[in-house]
Amino acid sequence: SFALGAFLSGMMLAETEYRHQIEAVIRPFRDLLLGLFFISVGMLLDMRLLTRPSELAIVLAMLLTLVILKAGIGALVTRPFTTTDFKALRTGIVIAIGGEFGVALCTILLQARMVPEALGEPLLVAIVLSMVLSPLILNNNKRVARLLLRESGPVRTASEREEAATHAIALREHVILCGFGRVGQNVARVLEAQGFEYIALDLDPARIRAARQAGDPVIFGDSSDEGLLRQAGLPTASVLVISFSDPATSVGILRSVRRLRPELPVLVRTADDSRIKELQDAGATDVVPETFEASLMLVSHVLMLLHVPVPRVVRALEAIRADRYAVLRNIVRRGDARPVDELAEHREELKSVVVPPGAWAVGRSLGELRGRGVEVTFTGVRRHGILGREPAADTVLRDGDIVVIYGQPEELERAESVMLAG
Repeated sequence: SFALGAFLSGMMLAETEYRHQIEAVIRPFRDLLLGLFFISVGMLLDMRLLTRPSELAIVLAMLLTLVILKAGIGALVTRPFTTTDFKALRTGIVIAIGGEFGVALCTILLQARMVPEALGEPLLVAIVLSMVLSPLILNNNKRVARLLLRESGPVRTASEREEAATHAIALREHVILCGFGRVGQNVARVLEAQGFEYIALDLDPARIRAARQAGDPVIFGDSSDEGLLRQAGLPTASVLVISFSDPATSVGILRSVRRLRPELPVLVRTADDSRIKELQDAGATDVVPETFEASLMLVSHVLMLLHVPVPRVVRALEAIRADRYAVLRNIVRRGDARPVDELAEHREELKSVVVPPGAWAVGRSLGELRGRGVEVTFTGVRRHGILGREPAADTVLRDGDIVVIYGQPEELERAESVMLAG
């Protein structure tokens, strides 16, 4: 049947690294249907049976008989397919609990009057009581089986040891790495070398399996799932690093993190600066654009090769980062280039405009251009081969000047139009 197939599949998947993600996906359906089931069961019960001593004794006797009988039959049936008595008995204890099938069957028998009410009502209450006791039985089935067989527990499996180690890290201060690709693994190696603990989340099954075999504390699952973030120890985390290259994925993770830990520092990796504002609005403490950081690394090497003192190089890089990479956005695009994101805030670029003879801007100051609605930044004016940077508002333009302007494409076109035609 479909139900049996789903049950067996669930048992198999519960022992794999995919269990956290599966639990996160089915949790809403489980909670809804579980509540509906217990409401329907509660409407069938006659709780007055528990108030009368004689009938209460019958209910408890039926409950004890049900659990012992089902556990014994389950252990005997599964013993030929297991290697030890312990596994067989543990299986029997797990399935000894009454279930919804028993409730449904008992209800049908009562409605068809195939079982007298004096027997059917106490049996229905006993089945429900076994379901109430199910958390206690399931959580302690291993201990009960060892107690009955008078055995001591074996050494935990590798999977159990890994799970216990990961859970222990989640209870301490640590770093959460969302994404365990090349960037995430590089961050993890540096953290390890510096003596910091981490837990990584990723959705690549092969990568997770290989990482767990190597002893890395990784969990399979969606990093934007709040339940999974809690399992990764978000309440005790010191920092969270998002190493996914897709900004949309990062935004989803940021929103989940901010709902649970508004004050937690979150670092986000991104390919460029096209969506920095969106990531910051979603809650990123700092955004690291790969393109800019690669440029800064090249700059640092160049400056040190030019024998610039290291403290001066460090101060220069820190100043650029503090200014949100503003100096690195003054770029000249190639002719066929198009903005990465037409809706992005950071589409600024650099452009040079030659002021020809007879142009409207000849003899007028940059302040007068501002008065005509020009909103670009004038970064320089080149005259007779000499470039003057950051010209003042009273700088008067002459024919042949090359004006260097910076802004968004629409603003650049507007500024050029004003300089040429007014």
